[in-house]
Amino acid sequence: MKYILFILFSLGFVAKAQVMNKAETKPQPKKEDTLVIDSGKKDSLKIFKPTINDYQYQTQFSEKKVFDTVMTFDKTYIFSQQNNKDNFGRVQPANIGAGFNPLVFEVNPEENLSLLPSNKSYMIIGANDVKYYDVKTPTASFIYHNAMRNGAALKSTYTQNIGKRFNFALEYMGLRSQGLYRNSLSANNNTLFSGHYVSKSGNYELFAHYLHQNVNNQESGGITEDNLFQSGDSNYSNRQNAQVNLASSSSQFSYRRYYLSHQFTPFNSGKFPFSIRHIISHQGNKYYYNQTALEPYWYNDPAELVDGFPLTTKKYSENFSNTVSLIFNNEKFKLDAGVRYQMIKLGIRDVVALNGVPFPGELKENRIGAVGNLQVKLWNKIQLNSFLEFSNGSQFKSYLKTTNNLKFEPVKDYFVNAKVNFQSAYPSFNYLLNTSVYNNFNYYLEDAKNQSVMEVGGSINLKWFKTELFANYFRIDNYTYFDSNGSPKQSNNSVNISQIGGDATFSFNKFHLNTRVHFQNTLTNKELLPLPGFIGRANFFYQTQAFKKAAEIQAGVKVYYFSKFASREYFPVLNEYILPRADSFSIGGQPIADVYINMKVKKMFFFIEGQQIGTVISNNKAYAFPHYPVYDFRLNIGIVWYLFN
Repeated sequence: MKYILFILFSLGFVAKAQVMNKAETKPQPKKEDTLVIDSGKKDSLKIFKPTINDYQYQTQFSEKKVFDTVMTFDKTYIFSQQNNKDNFGRVQPANIGAGFNPLVFEVNPEENLSLLPSNKSYMIIGANDVKYYDVKTPTASFIYHNAMRNGAALKSTYTQNIGKRFNFALEYMGLRSQGLYRNSLSANNNTLFSGHYVSKSGNYELFAHYLHQNVNNQESGGITEDNLFQSGDSNYSNRQNAQVNLASSSSQFSYRRYYLSHQFTPFNSGKFPFSIRHIISHQGNKYYYNQTALEPYWYNDPAELVDGFPLTTKKYSENFSNTVSLIFNNEKFKLDAGVRYQMIKLGIRDVVALNGVPFPGELKENRIGAVGNLQVKLWNKIQLNSFLEFSNGSQFKSYLKTTNNLKFEPVKDYFVNAKVNFQSAYPSFNYLLNTSVYNNFNYYLEDAKNQSVMEVGGSINLKWFKTELFANYFRIDNYTYFDSNGSPKQSNNSVNISQIGGDATFSFNKFHLNTRVHFQNTLTNKELLPLPGFIGRANFFYQTQAFKKAAEIQAGVKVYYFSKFASREYFPVLNEYILPRADSFSIGGQPIADVYINMKVKKMFFFIEGQQIGTVISNNKAYAFPHYPVYDFRLNIGIVWYLFN
């Protein structure tokens, strides 16, 4: 009730108290970024009044974009989610900040040559994801999400230009959510400083940032009595009464990165379009599995324990990278090629021995490699982007990654995107080495083979109903996975996956229906990578202006569904996904429906959802993982507020 009163008060206050900016009510010229207003006097004084086009952001290797303050339907997928992303193809357990079960196969480049547990990766901001800003006046944004039971999540950003050529930004995100079940607290945060500078002549440009992230979770191990949950037993009406497998376990992941990239053009760029770029970065990752006492869930006999081993275990990795590139750049052709030096480490704090042979305390090496990027633009109809990186070392072997994307417009307003990607990399460091007080969870994957992933696919964008059709094919050689005991393995034969689907929006007056479907099939070695055959989403909504066009409203219902399948399980010790164990069961086949009403007033958005409304009239039987139920009915609130001073 307190949330509803707060929202109603805020809506009333904003709708009545805020005065519409004249610059927003008039159409803005597309080519100019600032509205020029005559002062009305004869002294030639002019007033420069910022418009939305004066507030822009970019990632280092992308073009600038304007702050998006339009009430589009896709925002209900993004800002109703704690990580502010569209999480189609994932399903979340009963707490925000607790990760997801990935229902669709994806390649995460952040896991290459680093220690990054899969279930911790959803909060991580990669170097190519950091935003750099260019704003005419000091700008702030606030994104709020309520938590499950106690807590909240708030992401705040402040950015300001100092002069025309230097911008700095400070971002902080804090999350604390108790969760619906025992021992499932999430406590995540990140701090990001970023800066962007361009010299007066434009011959020198600098991007820099510092990022520190923590992803911390209590680990419950899932519920113990699934039959009571599925039957809707009255003792389970209060989810805190549900018994869980772990009583004193938690996991921590720390991610820290320093990054500096600067580029210098020594000659006249019109005559000699050559530049020199230098990138230096250092990334450090730490993963802890903590427990205050031995957990009987993980062992049956004292002989399965390592005598004298600490209850808390620690792993870490470091990656120092230094790259120098030469760039040729003109309007239609850009080539970026350079050399890269890396110093990589993977280590453990406490060493154990297997069959009398101790595990290595640290694996490290120096690597040398090359990077290149090619961009070609022809006739404003064809665009090619190709990236290549190669490096070699003695410990972690060779690394090769290439991405190739071709976009062209055969007919006006109809676009074709084609891609051919390939990656050959040593398994993610979490697969290589682990130590634990529990003997069964000690492993050293020595002489591992590179896992190779080839992806071929593309999409077609059609003007009719804003339709996108896509198809992808993956071939994975030496697929690396965890078996049902939590031990790393590599497949002898390839895993092949096909995906096909589409997205379309149908409109009639103020009523709209957006649908997305995804069919996939693991063609070979299906038992090593179980995935649902179908994932679908439908969003039927009504959108209109209100309060004399001072506000805009969306109201509708969303339904999310994935077919039943024998899912992998979540393994808290490693924060990874393992093959089903003996007591596992299939999940899926249960639709998840949300009713929502969203509102935009000025530059403020409200996203209010009644999630899992089906559980109001029937028992909740939906799972994110075996033994980890999906949340019950809850009031989900998201607030997004942009302040352009």
